[in-house]
Amino acid sequence: MSKTELKTTPLFELHQELGAKLGPFAGYSMPLFYPLGVMNEHNHTREKAGLFDISHMVHMEVTGANAEKAIARACPLVPSSFEDGECRYTFFLNEEAGVEDDLIVTKLADERFLLVTNAGCADKDIAHMKAICESLGATHTVIPRGFIALQGPKAEQAMLDLGYDLTAIAFMHGIETSSGWFISRSGYTGEDGFEIAMGEDEIADFTKKLLDHDDVEIIGLGARDSLRLEAGLSLYSQDLDETTTPSEAGLIWAIPKALREGGEFIGADALTVKLAEGRKRKRVGLKPEGKMPVRAGADIVNTAGDTIGKVTSGGFGPTFGGPVALGLIPANHEGELFASVRGKQIPLAVHPLPFTPHNFKR
Repeated sequence: MSKTELKTTPLFELHQELGAKLGPFAGYSMPLFYPLGVMNEHNHTREKAGLFDISHMVHMEVTGANAEKAIARACPLVPSSFEDGECRYTFFLNEEAGVEDDLIVTKLADERFLLVTNAGCADKDIAHMKAICESLGATHTVIPRGFIALQGPKAEQAMLDLGYDLTAIAFMHGIETSSGWFISRSGYTGEDGFEIAMGEDEIADFTKKLLDHDDVEIIGLGARDSLRLEAGLSLYSQDLDETTTPSEAGLIWAIPKALREGGEFIGADALTVKLAEGRKRKRVGLKPEGKMPVRAGADIVNTAGDTIGKVTSGGFGPTFGGPVALGLIPANHEGELFASVRGKQIPLAVHPLPFTPHNFKR
């Protein structure tokens, strides 16, 4: 896909005005970083509040008398157990229990659910959910929206200063406003914060108002990646894909215990079998020796030099103070690990996740 074919978000012109370095991401021209620089953007989010354009993500509503059935078929969830406004992290699985995408499902009201999925999987996710809804008699609607994330310890106060009192919203819960906005207390940085959706024609003006606040800076994809990596959060297409099961990815906690032994969702039978067999691979946090980051795609080798796994994400963790990575290795591996980088073997230490403590508001 050439640059001329890349899609743009409703904030594209603002990114240009703010001097963003733009690059392709999930079919969109997205800001990689701004004049502040990746390191400063990262640190600002950890210390104050960072604002991210996430308008490339997909919003779908599932409604009607059979909405719960459609959600229960699409995802390993029990939607009848949701309270209004509750958000859950979950997956679309294939018949082999591999992860086709990860997403957030929110119960908006009785017979109304919102799904927010990844831009890189947009076409297949929309087709997948539409087919399920049609087969079960639920209504499926794609909603074009502007969408931003405000993340960091000063996020709540910044919204309060603009006249939006969100203090009552609990972590992983959301509300719909009288103006039709959707606001959830969620995000992918490890920090407290909000994800805010509204009409595409409204998002630029609201973003500018937020950026006028002394504690708010706009942040690009470079810092977004280092923030989520330090927080030990998986990125679809790198740490998760259609060959990876939730158990291998260390995400089995997202599937209710009752559904690990069977259910109506796609992939239920395979998941039960694979859980009974035990996982063959596992996701781990990795701390490379020295100061040089180890990037995604590097082979992980044992002391004999045999390739036994892959680094799935890697970079420098500014808050952590050194290189950090995620990788998939054999579940039963014992012994030393090394990353093979340009003919050199860099020692890797398995490190507990997250690398930097989460600061979600519980």
